[in-house]
Amino acid sequence: MNAPLPHTAAYDVALPTGRLQLRIDSGAAEVESLLGFAARANAKRGFLFLSKVLGKHWPAAPTDMLAVHERLAATVPTLGGATRGPVLFIAMAETAIGLGQGVFEAWLRAHPGEQALFLHTTRYRVGDGPLIEFEEAHSHAPRQFLHQPLDPQLHQLMLAARTLVLVDDEASTGNTFVNLAAACRRLNPGLERVHLATITNFMGSSAAGALDARFGLPVTSGALVEGEFSFAPGTLADGPGAAQRFEADADRGASSGFGRLGLDRALRAPALLAARLAREFAPGSRVLVLGTGEFMHASTLLGAALLRHGVATVVQSTTRSPILTWGAVNHALTFPDNYGEGIANYLYNVAPGQYDHVLVCHETAPSAALHALAGQLKARLFHFQSEDHVEEVPVR
Repeated sequence: MNAPLPHTAAYDVALPTGRLQLRIDSGAAEVESLLGFAARANAKRGFLFLSKVLGKHWPAAPTDMLAVHERLAATVPTLGGATRGPVLFIAMAETAIGLGQGVFEAWLRAHPGEQALFLHTTRYRVGDGPLIEFEEAHSHAPRQFLHQPLDPQLHQLMLAARTLVLVDDEASTGNTFVNLAAACRRLNPGLERVHLATITNFMGSSAAGALDARFGLPVTSGALVEGEFSFAPGTLADGPGAAQRFEADADRGASSGFGRLGLDRALRAPALLAARLAREFAPGSRVLVLGTGEFMHASTLLGAALLRHGVATVVQSTTRSPILTWGAVNHALTFPDNYGEGIANYLYNVAPGQYDHVLVCHETAPSAALHALAGQLKARLFHFQSEDHVEEVPVR
């Protein structure tokens, strides 16, 4: 890989799956701290802009993540000092769920008294309410769903929204955003504007200029790094098998309490749990707080609470995304998924023994898959049944 000097604004990266060329138009000074380059095991798209501040594929300090949330929340435009009408924030599964929830909460802190609703897309059904389906065409698991809130007040808030804020870690073509916005407008034709909040936006200036026409609404965007890319595919890797087995009637143990059915407030951090754990850890302990799949933000809040107690903590999450061990990915673990789909799940850049303590946070019931993951990492399991009810699951 040919990396430029920090002050330059162009990258030419030879991946095992092809050649990636990237021009940076703004935010060049932050590129090295915000992202790395990786190769996907995905015949649809052979590259990955791997974020270092998501807490997904790379260990991230909770303070760095929260700072990014604040910065992206500040990009949401206001009219006359206020955002017009209720704001609907939607985070994209699975990678950006924690990012989107953090941006939503940062926006609430900055706009006390304003109405907003948070939802995240998902690849699981929760309950038997109506689902909105749309496609993320380049994904290894292309079917995505959005639940309509079952709570009457939250459902009305969704229908009353005038501003739609879509949050993802990166924008490369905008196609998934267009698909989701169209689905939302069918449900709520009163939407007046769309804002795209991403860590990186590589659609390019010409594509950005055409967004209003593509969405059929006025569109604004905010990103920490902007530019344009091209990718010349070489031999694209086939993934290890099916990465999605959606069954409409299957209960995968996904929770309804952390964002799938809507939230109009910030999640509470598990403060008592953090205080207890901090007392248990020896001074200088290195701690990894590990979310699982789509369950991410609660683990970030736990990591941030531990950090406030002086514990050296980073946050990450498992994923269903198959990525090659190359570039920004130097280690990979594979294990069964804890949602019971029977597909492979992964953890990147974490080697057994790398941390003194690993805390696995999960929304699904204890299972053989979770025990297998805990066994590989010598980890502890914490079942989040609600914000205020977290049970440690015995693993030995």
